[in-house]
Amino acid sequence: MDNFDVKILCDYTSEDGMRKASIATCGMVCSKQIDIVIDGDVIRAVHYSDGCNGNLKGIGSLVAGMKIRDVIGRLEGIDCGGRGTSCPDQLARALKQLLQNSGN
Repeated sequence: MDNFDVKILCDYTSEDGMRKASIATCGMVCSKQIDIVIDGDVIRAVHYSDGCNGNLKGIGSLVAGMKIRDVIGRLEGIDCGGRGTSCPDQLARALKQLLQNSGN
């Protein structure tokens, strides 16, 4: 565990079969929480709480419909202002943790 790790607040599968998770970011970024909806291995929706509204809506829109591992590959390690992490990196970390928790 490092200073940039995210924390899963809730993770469940709804009646429609969608996996829904709320993730607390590490505190080093502007966003405070990421809400993710997953269908199998495909991201259906991502919503950030707080942060750079337009940019984070853009990230959510861009990753919708993408496979989880593809999103991780594109976003993992992105740095914001020398912080060592970023809102996109926090999403990648959240997705990696969700994959680990599902045994994939």
